[in-house]
Amino acid sequence: MTEPKASHAFWPDALEKSPEGTAGLKPWSWALERLEKSHNYWIATTRPGGHPHLMLVWGIWWQDAFWFSTGRRTRKAKNIAADPHVVIGTEKANEAVILEGLAEEIKDRSFWRQLAQIYNTKYGGDVEPLLMSSEGCVFRVKPQVAFGQDEHAENFADAVTRWHFPE
Repeated sequence: MTEPKASHAFWPDALEKSPEGTAGLKPWSWALERLEKSHNYWIATTRPGGHPHLMLVWGIWWQDAFWFSTGRRTRKAKNIAADPHVVIGTEKANEAVILEGLAEEIKDRSFWRQLAQIYNTKYGGDVEPLLMSSEGCVFRVKPQVAFGQDEHAENFADAVTRWHFPE
């Protein structure tokens, strides 16, 4: 993967002018560490009619994308079928990584088996029977833009980072 391009996020209410250059920006490796280590992830989808829906999922960062599974009849799966735009957030708000992207259902079950092994390593147990059931579905979210916020940074406002991903 080509590394995403980092820039300062537009934050008109906190800053009189956006910082210039790359000073204070977080490297993509900082975001990757949080994406890989987070145990729980927030996922925001849009209900029919435009109302937001926020839920927790388990997931993994793999092959330059975020992967998760859910039941086919869940609200999030139904929402994604109607509108694939999603937002994914890591669990720690004080070191947040937030991805915006499109969720794509992956129907190739050979990916599911690989995914189950990675899930099992991360979460323990054996998710393959549940994952492979006819009631399950797997989604890949390829990020279009990501944001990182680190409250521990020396200058929090300058450290808020936006990453743009190549098409």
